Amino acid sequence: MTGPRRLHLNVNVNSSGRHPASWQVQPDPLGFLDLGYFEEIGRLAERGRLDAVFFSDGFDHGQPKVSRPWQALDPFVPLTAVARVTEHVGLVATQSSSFQHPYNIARSTASLDLVSGGRAAWNVVATRNPVAALLFGLDDLPSHDDRYARAEEAVRIALELWESWEPEALVADQKSGTFADTARIHPIAFRGQHFRVEGSLQVPRSPQGRPVLLQAGGSPQGTALAATYADAVFSVSHTLEGGQQFYADVKAQAATHGRDPDHVVILPGLFPVLGSTEAEARERKRWLDEVAGFDEELDALTATLGLEPGDLQLDQPPPWETIEQRSGGLSQGFASAILDLARRDGLTVRELLDKNPNGHRSLVGTPEQVADDIERWFTGRAADGFNLNIDFFPDGLVNVVEQLVPELQRRGLFRTDYEATTLRGNLGLPDPAPAVR
Repeated sequence: MTGPRRLHLNVNVNSSGRHPASWQVQPDPLGFLDLGYFEEIGRLAERGRLDAVFFSDGFDHGQPKVSRPWQALDPFVPLTAVARVTEHVGLVATQSSSFQHPYNIARSTASLDLVSGGRAAWNVVATRNPVAALLFGLDDLPSHDDRYARAEEAVRIALELWESWEPEALVADQKSGTFADTARIHPIAFRGQHFRVEGSLQVPRSPQGRPVLLQAGGSPQGTALAATYADAVFSVSHTLEGGQQFYADVKAQAATHGRDPDHVVILPGLFPVLGSTEAEARERKRWLDEVAGFDEELDALTATLGLEPGDLQLDQPPPWETIEQRSGGLSQGFASAILDLARRDGLTVRELLDKNPNGHRSLVGTPEQVADDIERWFTGRAADGFNLNIDFFPDGLVNVVEQLVPELQRRGLFRTDYEATTLRGNLGLPDPAPAVR
């Protein structure tokens, strides 16, 4: 990575926004089904010179009840729409290796990468919610270890497929009649415990060589997968010390694999609620909390911690003994970050809910206050940037673009213009070397 270290910012496009009241206060509560809605988000992100728009995904939304907007559309559909109305902002699609075949993932992501001029990324997840298993004809999910073993094979296959085309393979010389140099197209032959793939990808190489590979998962297996393969890592940290520990751990593990630690970009989640004054920001948060109430967030926190309804009491601390006996199947990144925060600060459940425990670390304040915190994490090597969660779209993203980004630019932390036309270039990552066959 050459030049001064620069902050990276993505926007997490989670339907209507991060706050549970988001759909009740935004202009159109059904916007999450409209491509124009996502195009507006993409344009705003590019106006703010953000690195990428990030689409999470899952198969458990709306089950057993539908109480708010969810990720209804396949991520590649809105991301393709965003690609059509933007030129620089990256396009991150989440795909689950637990249910999707790696050839389909590789092809879909490479297709988006090619048509966007080299701006696509695959966010690798190993689905943890057992409800999703039923949708795919399974009685239950495989074990955590098996899901990550499958994810590791899927990543290896995708990388081999993306590299099966050399840069000059597609000739398209009309005069000579040579369309492709087949000597530069290399079929793969992968045989693993979970997958068998033979042949080459249908999609030729993109301007950035191959899609960027991202990973989200805080378990030891997830961290190991990220350190081995990922170009960037989405993480969950609620404390500076926890962020620094995760940052150092992933970078150190990457080095043991012969990788340059600077080429693994660590991006914790961050949920800013902005106002021109601190009082204005706190009033915005109070208003959103009042609209939403506590019931839905309390239910979500209960599920995240593996507890039963009634185990959490708003004005009591979390039931530590019960939590320590909880069963497996949790999102270890979220659960660990939440529990670390509650223990450190001695929080009651009500105080914990105020800090957005079912998502990422929340900051309520002025652009200057939020920028202070971002700078502290960035310079303190707890983050290379952040995956920004928005209270509600599009208003909250407008606040980020018009208030927070200019403050970060004023401090010399964030770009004033894009460095490249590809996501890889804007993340400061080197072009991948073609595989030697």
